[in-house]
Amino acid sequence: MAEALSLRGIATLLARDFRKMAGKSRSSSLRDRLGIPNPMSSAGRRRVIVAGAAGRDFHNFNMVFRKDSGVEVVAFTAAQIPGIAGRRYPASLAGPLYPGGIPIVDETALESLCTTNRVDEVVFAYSDVRHEHVMHLASRALAAGADFALLGPNSTMLASARPVIAVTAVRTGCGKSAIARWLSRELRRQGLRVAVLRHPMPYGDLAKERAQRFATMADLGAAQCTVEEREEYEPHLATGSVVFAGVDYTEILRLAEKESDVIVWDGGNNDFPFVRPGLHITVADALRPQQVATHHPGEAVARMADVFVVNKIDSAPPSDVDLLERELRAVNARAAIVRAASPIRLDDPSAVKGRRVLVIEDGPTITHGGMPYGAGYLAAVAAGADVIDPRLSASLEIQQVFKAYPHIGKVLPAVGYDAIQLAALKATIDDSAADVVVSATPIDLAQLVRPRKRVVRARYEFAEAGDARLSSIVEAFVAREVPPRSER
Repeated sequence: MAEALSLRGIATLLARDFRKMAGKSRSSSLRDRLGIPNPMSSAGRRRVIVAGAAGRDFHNFNMVFRKDSGVEVVAFTAAQIPGIAGRRYPASLAGPLYPGGIPIVDETALESLCTTNRVDEVVFAYSDVRHEHVMHLASRALAAGADFALLGPNSTMLASARPVIAVTAVRTGCGKSAIARWLSRELRRQGLRVAVLRHPMPYGDLAKERAQRFATMADLGAAQCTVEEREEYEPHLATGSVVFAGVDYTEILRLAEKESDVIVWDGGNNDFPFVRPGLHITVADALRPQQVATHHPGEAVARMADVFVVNKIDSAPPSDVDLLERELRAVNARAAIVRAASPIRLDDPSAVKGRRVLVIEDGPTITHGGMPYGAGYLAAVAAGADVIDPRLSASLEIQQVFKAYPHIGKVLPAVGYDAIQLAALKATIDDSAADVVVSATPIDLAQLVRPRKRVVRARYEFAEAGDARLSSIVEAFVAREVPPRSER
């Protein structure tokens, strides 16, 4: 009987503690919320590592940890993006609690960082990775004695004074950027001032990239944007949109609100938005119908969506289009579904037919996006090209990219995170046996790299298909949420 009463007493205490826990800060650790003392902590501050890839990690820190005197973020870890590790998140961004800034360390050092710094919690903060990847990292953190956490929308989304439409995707390479460009044009056609907020890509001087505004091509050059940044910003500028990006999205959002009637969030990878949307459009790829619930946070994005765009139906078998719709319905039965095509065209098909062709694809789509090839390869093959393998002429830096991503087919990802990679890209093109180059990056790569070979661009845009129309959904949102011109 004594044992039974003891167990009942323990249950009562746990229930009381969980009720107390509900009122505590979202930023407190699981150990803190349960009231469990941590003998490894020092100076009363909970020690945290934020695992990231130079994007959401910085945003999560700014939103949740920067002003929390009860937390010490001892490091960011870096993955996916080369050249990030070995730097520091600067004090000007980190705030007065971090006068020396915060080190950014390669993710391979996670265990030693945890033990050396007596870390209490590891917070995961990057995207487009398999669910298994997240849990493997969790296991590494747990084995080192730390808690493992994910921060969600309620902790990290900003509220905007303007209506927000977000475009996200279940995977990198679904075609969301083309849809975001179409959306901004559609809104401007209705007489609205549009600000495009792009998911962060701060690969240069972080302090200088705190809040960036891009209105002209010259702005890209002045900011020394990488190829990856240009791929996302330049097409928006070409259509007349102004792009806002950087590191501190509280400041970025306020800048954008000053010159807009509506905000378009152009998501990166398969991350969920940093700004709370009134309309959330999520894109899925009919060429990858079984990847709706395989990657983080793509599955979460699918479950959050108001509208699904089933894209690339012009390239996928009808059975895969139907399968994709069933997969989407399995995770989110309330979202509307519209179908879309992603037609591809070459600027000069005759220059490609029967020629030896080197194909260059959008970088992130082919690397951590997991696709063996993209629109450039499809366009070149359709035009009758003899596609050659870029590995035969790959410079050392490009060979390392192929080694890191062995799934890549006979295409060259347009990497250019720094001047060395950009020079390596040019050397790989120039040293190849190709007669002509097909480039499917969204930028004018020939003007940036200036290879010795002719470059023919492959272009792709969003095209509505089917009876349900995305344009009708957007028009209804604008009518409902955007004030009349006289009231703006």
